[in-house]
Amino acid sequence: MSSAVPEARKASTVSLVGHQVRYDLRAFRRNTRARIFTLAVPVLLLLILVALFHGGTVKTGGVTVKIAAYYVPHIAAMAIVGAGLINLLITLVTKRESGSLKRRRATPVPAWVLIAGDAATSIVSSLAIVAVLVAIGGIGFGLSVGGAALGVAAVVAILGAASFCCLAYALSGLVGTAESAGPMAQLSTLPVYFISGIYIPDNVLPHWLLNLASVLPVRPLAVALQAAFVPATNGGQRFAVVPVLVVLAWGVAGLIVAVRTFSWVPRRSS
Repeated sequence: MSSAVPEARKASTVSLVGHQVRYDLRAFRRNTRARIFTLAVPVLLLLILVALFHGGTVKTGGVTVKIAAYYVPHIAAMAIVGAGLINLLITLVTKRESGSLKRRRATPVPAWVLIAGDAATSIVSSLAIVAVLVAIGGIGFGLSVGGAALGVAAVVAILGAASFCCLAYALSGLVGTAESAGPMAQLSTLPVYFISGIYIPDNVLPHWLLNLASVLPVRPLAVALQAAFVPATNGGQRFAVVPVLVVLAWGVAGLIVAVRTFSWVPRRSS
């Protein structure tokens, strides 16, 4: 009897999380804005950038790589930021200010289940868009990707999405209205994209700017994904430990801030 109770509780917990994840994924599929910014924009950017410079090369990490091998992991990093940070931040603030978060918190469902649903939705979305970008690179632009690269890229994408989810919860406390969530998210990420080599190749940017971007979370995520596809850019190692640790450090910092500042209640009534 005693062993049956923990098993029942475990099954109930898994069922709760699974139900919440299914609900959040369904809501994501029905959200046109989220689909456009999370899925359509990265695909469009990849097609434009690779088509423009098709046949060219980029020097990154001391290695010359084909343009598709550069832009697929870098646009994938941008897509993960979009799913884990931008989309979740806008969703959180919109739900908070509409009172939806307050109502959901008043239900018997534990708070951590609701948060787990948000995180799982961002992670699944990140994995899906990374898979789409890799498929486009492979089918349309001759990018060669093996099973090991896909496995490492999936791990990096999961860790990156989870870290940016923590940052979304942390930043949500700084955004006062749903209308300002989108502009603030774009304002905080767009300059970082430019200095991180997402749009402009590494060999065009000055070293001091790349060094600055290396302590921010976007470039390390892109570097880690780049190493997964082209290990030579990371000294032959497919898993870039230091960049991943930088991303995780930002995630931990975001988690600490979120624990202290996140609110389920609209600003106007708090």
